[in-house]
Amino acid sequence: MRYFWIAVLFFILFSNSFACIWWDWKTRCVWDWFVYENMLHTELFFYVIIALVIFEFALSKTLSYLNTTKWSNKLPKELEEIYDEKKYAKSMNYEKAKYNFSNISSIISFNIMILVLIFWVFWKLYDFLLNFTHNNILLTLYFFWIIAFVQSLFSLPFSYYSTFVIEEKYGFNKMTKKLFFIDFIKWLLLSFIIWGLILAIITWIYNITRDNFWFYAWILITSFSVFMMMFYSSLIVPLFNKQTPLEKWKLRDEIEAFAHSVWFKLDNIYVIDWSKRSSKANAYFSGFGPKKRIVLYDTLINDLTNNELVAVLAHEIGHYKKKHTFQMLAFSTIQTWIMFYILWITLWYREASLALWSNVSSFALWLLAFGILFTPISIVFGLIWNILSRKNEYEADHYAAKHYKANKLKSALIKLSRNNLSNLRPHPAYEFFHYSHPTVLKRLHALDKFINKNKKHS
Repeated sequence: MRYFWIAVLFFILFSNSFACIWWDWKTRCVWDWFVYENMLHTELFFYVIIALVIFEFALSKTLSYLNTTKWSNKLPKELEEIYDEKKYAKSMNYEKAKYNFSNISSIISFNIMILVLIFWVFWKLYDFLLNFTHNNILLTLYFFWIIAFVQSLFSLPFSYYSTFVIEEKYGFNKMTKKLFFIDFIKWLLLSFIIWGLILAIITWIYNITRDNFWFYAWILITSFSVFMMMFYSSLIVPLFNKQTPLEKWKLRDEIEAFAHSVWFKLDNIYVIDWSKRSSKANAYFSGFGPKKRIVLYDTLINDLTNNELVAVLAHEIGHYKKKHTFQMLAFSTIQTWIMFYILWITLWYREASLALWSNVSSFALWLLAFGILFTPISIVFGLIWNILSRKNEYEADHYAAKHYKANKLKSALIKLSRNNLSNLRPHPAYEFFHYSHPTVLKRLHALDKFINKNKKHS
């Protein structure tokens, strides 16, 4: 619970616009006082943007460094149940390889971002696009499409190295180079189409209504989020992976028997051919109502016994029974509401757009500047999301332990963490900021406490 209040304090301290959420934007809240009484200028907006980019980079590097202080050359006693000496050494080498590569890529990205800001690249790009059109929707689309395309091309060699060098070295990569580039092109086109359409509608909404812009944009994004939750597995996933219904054999019979025992109607159980990309295993639950489905990676079926698979499925059903899907959707909806409301507030200050050194105020530059200025609040939202997610994982584990076989869930978690070379002893600060799931070690301890507690009450 103390982490929740730390996150709330963090939110209040770093959000200049937080007080404005509760009053009309015209009132003299904290932000207005700072603007009007202290003569906030475009230059200061620019320095704030630079400072936030530096802050995010410094925070990321600090957390990553702290995480390295938990590394050990010897197998820690608490991990002896999960790793042997050889497997633990391999997991540490995997962590070090990822850390070193992440350091190089993030430093390069950070320096490029700073140079782009200092040399007014965003404004020059927007000014160049004005030679072709003055339509606000087209300008916004062209502007962000070009940025997204350049960013994708920049990240491509890093992704390639991560897949075909690091993941290949440690036995995870199963992807061919052809499939890698096909995936890249598909994701690029899909992102351009989907997010381009949403961006065009948001820009159009901004053009026709200023006072209620934030509300209509919020409705749009919320509706899209609900749609994707319901149809992502049936519309998007098939573009990349083949999903086939789990065949009528012993595993399906055992899954259906468990689902029936907990009054869970389950018609859609699918297996995804993840083995053509990676040897890592997983399972997930998507959708709700008649569109709910459970998806098993084929690698998971290969790694676990039938009882262990049912235990994993019991965990996923636990998420549904505990209303975690609706809980996280509600949090996401509130987060989006706050984001668009603050965006609407900043739209009244042209300095936010001019901070990127444009000589004209534009919606596209406003969005870009806001995305950076929103960094502290987005970090807080990420923290709260992770806190809720970790809590939900414990609850789903307890549900599976209560309604199925706790020992089978434990053995499944151990196998998955061992096969994925998971880091089970991250630094607490790194875990707090980055982990959406508790470490397997903590989940095992929580399961043991839950089992012992139930034994005392039985």
